[in-house]
This record gives sequence, structure tokens and C-alpha cells, in this order.
Amino acid sequence: MSYVIGIDLGTGSVKGLVVNKKGTVVLEASEPYPLFHIKKGYSEQDPADWLHATETILKKLIAKMPELKEQLQGISFSGQMHSLVLLDEKQQPLRNAILWNDVRTTKQCEEITQKLGKRLVEKTKNLALEGFTLPKILWIKEHEPEIWAKAKSFLLPKDYLAFWLTGNQQMECSDAAGTLLLNVMDKQWDMEIAETFGIDRTLLPSLVSSLENIGTVNPVLAKELGLKTDVCVFAGGADNACAALGAGIVEENRGMCSIGTSGVFLSYEGEQEKDYQGKLHFFNHVIPNTYYSMGVTLAAGQSLTWFRETFAKEQTFEALVASSKNSTIGANGLLFTPYIMGERTPHVDSKIRGSFIGMDASHVISDFTRAVLEGITFSLKDSQVMMQTIAGKQFQEIVSVGGGAKSELWLQIQADIFNAKIVTLKTEQGPGLGAAMIAAVGVGWFATVKECAKQFVVYDKEYFPNEEAVASYQAVYELYREIYNQTKTLCHRLNEALN
Repeated sequence: MSYVIGIDLGTGSVKGLVVNKKGTVVLEASEPYPLFHIKKGYSEQDPADWLHATETILKKLIAKMPELKEQLQGISFSGQMHSLVLLDEKQQPLRNAILWNDVRTTKQCEEITQKLGKRLVEKTKNLALEGFTLPKILWIKEHEPEIWAKAKSFLLPKDYLAFWLTGNQQMECSDAAGTLLLNVMDKQWDMEIAETFGIDRTLLPSLVSSLENIGTVNPVLAKELGLKTDVCVFAGGADNACAALGAGIVEENRGMCSIGTSGVFLSYEGEQEKDYQGKLHFFNHVIPNTYYSMGVTLAAGQSLTWFRETFAKEQTFEALVASSKNSTIGANGLLFTPYIMGERTPHVDSKIRGSFIGMDASHVISDFTRAVLEGITFSLKDSQVMMQTIAGKQFQEIVSVGGGAKSELWLQIQADIFNAKIVTLKTEQGPGLGAAMIAAVGVGWFATVKECAKQFVVYDKEYFPNEEAVASYQAVYELYREIYNQTKTLCHRLNEALN
């Protein structure tokens, strides 16, 4: 028997999956590491913690499956996007990594937008947002010049992990697409952007595809792990791209709805350029020469968590969500916008705030809960509508993953609001499975990623839209769409008055 390992380097932990040729996850392990919030809006991690945690899970997996010492063929990665790892001349990190959810770089985003104008979206397909890597680089240049003076290269988290594992340094394109330094269509570093901001070509690592063999596990680590054969390492991909692959989003008109702390509505885009004018993210996929688009709701599952902890702490999530069946479509005339952390898609607005609209004395906890579930789903529908309107997409099927896939009631709400068949996964393994699939194709188990998906991705339940419910939800959704413009000025003025 032969195996591959998919490693998912997340924000809170690293996870490793051992997968066989049938696509069965035969073993998994995870290891947490800390986040550092040294100031409001700051979010950092020590890259050394990633390495220690990854080494720990590899040792755990091999200890439980000693046959891996001889039968492990390949390893690949999924990783958190955008986070900046600056390296010195000895290829050691100069400081903690600044993470994707760090929001200290508003000024730098404004500078990028002002200097590049329309060329930014033409080249990178994305707007300058705090999460991206280039604003973090510019922040270091301005606020930590002594650190910047020592910088010789930069990497993203999973590429730094790959460097540690193999000794070879490179950056993979689906991740590089989130730096604001990559020309997404050309798949090359954009030197006009780099030179505009004083970034020397020598700082930019070589670019590789997701399936590229970037080396083997280095001899010192291989000996420490007890590996008796050379294990090939493949470049891997960005977490959202790997999650899409692990959910089988490998064909046109298939989407993915992922509801975690944040929410993502993602679509496979094939080989053609789509001009979303920066209103949606447009990135290189891990599938060669293809792309994916996605919209983001900043507080999806977080809205439900906030609501429960504030108003229904004594109830479990399952009981709270189930209680919303006692309400009706439209929550008996109650609307909720999940803007409690600002919003990303379609409203790039850090100052907008959430609302309950339509409250009256008849409303009870089940109405509020249903309004939250519906509001989160409406927010994700905003991204679906843009894909349909701008690119003419027609979603025949949407794969639901994350917290939104754990409730049959919520899954049916998704089917009715999205007006599409919703399917769930038999076993949801997220980005780690996508990373394992890249390794499986890399070692030659399958000729293409799509062939691998047919074997590895197994679907479970299906939920179909109800025509009457679809019509009712469409009417409610049209009202929901008015809330942003009706509350924007008030929210901004309130924010200014209290800060």
C-alpha cells in the first residue's frame, strides 16, 4: 500500500492527513499554535511554531503508522493566504509573520490604490485590501526600516514550510495571486508594481505551479522521521483553492458555500479571464491554467456565535439553529445583516455595522435565530448574484461545507435562497484533502486533478430548492439588498462619533 500526506497550515493549527490510493483518509493529526495580538488590529504568529507543529504531527502520524517509513510517496501543502514571512540573508525569519487577518495596513492600501489606479485590478484582478501581502511589506518598510534593510526574500506560510522541508525556496502561483504583486493572467511577478514600491526583483522568489515537484524531504529531517525512501514534495496551494479542490469544485457552474468564522462563496472559472472589476476575488487555481472567483462575508459563522453568546448562551448551537424551524421564511418580518465586523463582498466597507430590521413585540428567539441564518446566506448570495450577472454563470450545484452544512434546516434554506441543488460531502476534510490530492497527482496515481477528484471526493446528501420558498426568499432578498445603502451613512457617522 502507498500513501500521501496532505498538510494544511491553518491560522489556529496545522493538520496532517494520511490518504491511500482509494482516497480514504486513514489517519489524521493536528497541532495548535498561538496567535499574538500585540495591539488592536494586529495579528501575528512565529513561523518557528509552524515548523515545530508540523514536525510534531509528522512524528505522530509515523509513530501510529510505521509503514509510512517505507510507503509514504508524497507530501503537499495547503496554507493560510497572504501572511508575510520576511527572511534575512541566512534565510531565517526577521520577525513574526504578519497574518492575513491583520488590519494595520489601511494607509498602505490607500497608497497602493492611489499610485496604481485602474492598473492594480487590471494586473492583479483584486483591490488593495488589508489582508493582502503587499500592504504588509509597505508597512514594514515604513515602520520597521531596520528590519526591511535586512530582508533578502519573502515567502508565504506554506511556502516557508516547503522550504523547511526540502531546502528549496519558491512560491506557488495560487498563493502568489494573493500578494498583489502577481500578474494573475500572465502568472509572472509584475515588475511595474514591484518597482513602483521599491521592491527589488531579488526579493521575489521563483514561481512554480501547484503540482510541481519542488524536491524531497531533506536528509536530516528524513533521518529524524525514520523515512527509508525519498519522499517527493509538491508545491501545493492556497487554502481556499485546496478547499475547493477537496470539495470537487473542478467544473464550470459548480460553486462552494463555505460557512466558518467567515463565509466564502466560491466558483470554478475554467481557463478564461473574468472581469469582476475587483468586486470579487479572482485567483489562480491549483488546477493548471485555471482560475476561481470568490466573495467573502467577514462574519458568517461568527455572527451566529456572537448571537448565541450574547442572547442564548444556555443553548447549544444545534438546539439554537433547530429552533428556527418555529419561525417562517423571512423570520416573521425580521431581517439581519451580518456586518458586525464590517464587510468585504460586495461592500468593501470596514465601518458598516450589522442591523436587525423590522423588530416588533411579537418576535421571539426563533425569529431572531432564523433572521441570522437567512442574513448570513443572503450575504453569500450577493457573491452568487455578481457571478451570475457579470460572468453569466448558472449554478447547477453548490457544495456546502463548514458549519452551514451541519444543519438540515440551514441546508434547505441555502437551497431555497441560492435556488440551486445543495450537496454535502460524505467526509469533509477541507483544504488538507486538496493538498493530499495534489500529492496524489504529483506521484502519478492519477493523470489529472479532475481524475483524482472523481476518486477522492464523495458526496452525501442533496437538498433541492422548493419553488414556492424560492419565490418568497427572492422577495425578502430584494429588501435585504436595500439595507446597506439605507444604513451606510448612519453607521459611518456613528463610528466617527464614538472614535
